[in-house]
Amino acid sequence: MSEGLAKPFNPFAQAAGVSIRIGDALRVGRSWASHLPHQRNSQRTQNLQADPRASLLVTQPDASGDPLGASRVPLVGNVPPLRESEVAEACKLYLARYANSKYWVDFEDFSFYRMGVVDVYYVGGFGVMGWVSAAEYDRNQPDPLADSMAEIIQHMNADHKDALVLLARVFARIESQEAMMTAVDRLGFHVRLKTQDGIRGARIAFLREVTNPAETRKVLVEMVQQARSKVRCP
Repeated sequence: MSEGLAKPFNPFAQAAGVSIRIGDALRVGRSWASHLPHQRNSQRTQNLQADPRASLLVTQPDASGDPLGASRVPLVGNVPPLRESEVAEACKLYLARYANSKYWVDFEDFSFYRMGVVDVYYVGGFGVMGWVSAAEYDRNQPDPLADSMAEIIQHMNADHKDALVLLARVFARIESQEAMMTAVDRLGFHVRLKTQDGIRGARIAFLREVTNPAETRKVLVEMVQQARSKVRCP
C-alpha cells in the first residue's frame, strides 16, 4: 500500500481529534497512529502542507440511530500550522479533551494546526439547512444547552413521544404518526416527523429563551399544556 498525496480534486477525509476554545478557532491534532517511530507524516498532514484548504465536519454526538436526521456543521477554511508561541496553550487544550494523548503529544513529529473558518454550512436535520458567514460564526457563543442536549433529546424521545406528536400538530401545524426530537437549543428544537406524505422535518420555537435543562423542561411542560388545551377547544 503506497503513501502519497490524495489525487488532485479528490477530497481526502479522515477522523481527527479536535479541541475548541470559546471565541477562538479550532485546533486540530494529528492522530497518534502516524507518530510511531520511523513512520512518515500522516496522509492528512501531507495534504494540508500541499494545500491548506480543508473542511471539518462536526456532528451531533447522539444521532438517535439516524445520522441523516441529526444536526451537523461542515466548517470550511484554511488550516495552517500553529506558531511555536501558540503550541503550549494548544497542547493544554488538546490534553484536556484527549487525556491519553499525553503519551505521544511530545513526539517530535506531533504538531497542531488551526482552522481559520471561512464559511459554515449548518444542517439541522431533514429540510433545515443554510450557510452561515464567518463573521456570524465568530460572533456566536456556544449554546447553553450544548452539554445537556443529548440527555434532553434521549429523555424526550424515550418518554414523551406522544407529546412531541402533539407539539408538532399544534405549534408546527403538521399532522404526524410519529415524532422524534433531533436537536434542541436555547430557542427551540427540531423534530423529524413521520407523516402520510413521508418524512418531514420541522423547527418548533420555545415560548421563551431558556438557559438550562430545568428551564427547558418547564417551557416544554407549558407548551404541552397549551397544546392540549387547544386540542380540547373546538
